[in-house]
Amino acid sequence: MANLRPKYNLTMRIRDIVLAAITGIILVLLFPKFNRELLAWVALIPLLYALWDKPVVQSFWLGWLAGVIYFGGVLYWVTNTMVNYGGLPIVISFLLLLLLVTYLGLYVALFSLLLNFLVRRILLFYAILPPFLWTSLELIRAHFLTGFPWASLGYSQFLTLPIIQIADITGVYGVSFLIVWINAALAALVIGLKEKQLSVPRALFLGLAPLLVLLSALVYGQWTIGQYPLPGGRDKGIKVAIIQGNIEQDAKWDPAYQDQVVNIYEGLSLACSTAQPHLIVWPETATPFFYQSDTKYAPEMVAIARQSRSYLLFGSPAYQTAGKVIKMFNRAYLLAPQQGLLAQYDKIHLVPFGEYVPVKKLLPFVQKMVEGIGDFYSGQEFTVMAIPQGRFSVLICFEIIFPDLVRQFVKRGAQFLANITNDAWFGRSAASYQHISIGSFRAVENRVCIVRAANTGISAIIDPLGRIGNATELFVQTMIQGTIWPKGNTTTFYTAYGDVFAYLCTIIVAIALIAKAIKIRSSVLIVQPRSDTK
Repeated sequence: MANLRPKYNLTMRIRDIVLAAITGIILVLLFPKFNRELLAWVALIPLLYALWDKPVVQSFWLGWLAGVIYFGGVLYWVTNTMVNYGGLPIVISFLLLLLLVTYLGLYVALFSLLLNFLVRRILLFYAILPPFLWTSLELIRAHFLTGFPWASLGYSQFLTLPIIQIADITGVYGVSFLIVWINAALAALVIGLKEKQLSVPRALFLGLAPLLVLLSALVYGQWTIGQYPLPGGRDKGIKVAIIQGNIEQDAKWDPAYQDQVVNIYEGLSLACSTAQPHLIVWPETATPFFYQSDTKYAPEMVAIARQSRSYLLFGSPAYQTAGKVIKMFNRAYLLAPQQGLLAQYDKIHLVPFGEYVPVKKLLPFVQKMVEGIGDFYSGQEFTVMAIPQGRFSVLICFEIIFPDLVRQFVKRGAQFLANITNDAWFGRSAASYQHISIGSFRAVENRVCIVRAANTGISAIIDPLGRIGNATELFVQTMIQGTIWPKGNTTTFYTAYGDVFAYLCTIIVAIALIAKAIKIRSSVLIVQPRSDTK
């Protein structure tokens, strides 16, 4: 029988490449600083249209192209860190960026390959399976090789408050799921109408099912927002002051600059003390000395807490000796106005190639991309600190992007969170805006306030609805003050059960893959006719 499928000619190939590239470009536009979040609901349609009925190999490459453009456009700022603070030549930095986005692009490539591996011209499945695949791969990306969940699709909606409220049940993955489902349904409608495969009832089902879920999410979001604003009439608010020192990275560890750094933070802290904040928060590694052993500046820190009559939270490098081995830690300290040192926390999730080199023995040629003193070690304790007004935990920089890590602190009793960071590494790129947008979801998932102090922007207060308030500008020396409210006794579904939604999606994908493998195996196990023997 003659092959009735049209040949995949050059014109069609160029069209599909262009469609995949369009999806990649639109995905870049969803995130800060562009913030064209509404485009998320149609961003994947060009790619899905191009993937329809393609062989798995072609699907892989189309998805990879879209993924490389997607992550390359979002993470372009990585080169700034490597060149300006890692001292790498610009050519090498771009090669390393290419290596990173090549790896991240594989997730979109696998999404595309698996979609056409599992679905061959079955329009209904083509509309339903994509959100399960995408969500599963985002979950894997968040954990594989220590995890890098930056720029997950759901984060693009951080400004659309009614949509992101479902994160207290599903986490950010629920928002990603919903976005992909709408895209897949619309793409299936376009394909079905073009190929005349859709009857009116099937078209209604494909379109109405995700639309009803979207409307349900919006209703839930509006209802949740209606439970707020925060209880400002109650006398349980915690007054906080956030200090943004804007200390230059190159000068921060210069011994001649230490007096100036301490004076900047001291001056800003005492200036806000007239408002009598309960808690003053400084950024990550704010002190250019080891607080634990310093004899010159450490007493000044205690004096600042005493003079301001406020609890003082700040970041400082720390160390621990074990024989001839010196272990470095990225630490946060809490000082009380009268008692001095009250609590401390060592960063648990370190930045690979920033604070340590993974599999160093296999990569002896790779050096850290940031300045520091030796490799850092991970902390082991999910510390919950306490002041009279409430309990809280500290997340240092990169840790805010890991939802399961954050919820562990809330499960242990934290009533609000403090995120201290140093975003000076990012320069004036979009990275700082992307970083804080991720923090919005941690607030929603656990219904807690987040106090964010950055060495340079963006310092802010995030409320339990994910709203970012009192945000500072980049590279500005300033302070902000505000009031937060400690979380009550209620626990969100997400805090209690974590990423169960994403794991369910992964299980469904695994079942589909097993069923497909069984079907393929069954189709090749054809009994050969036995030859006659005499």
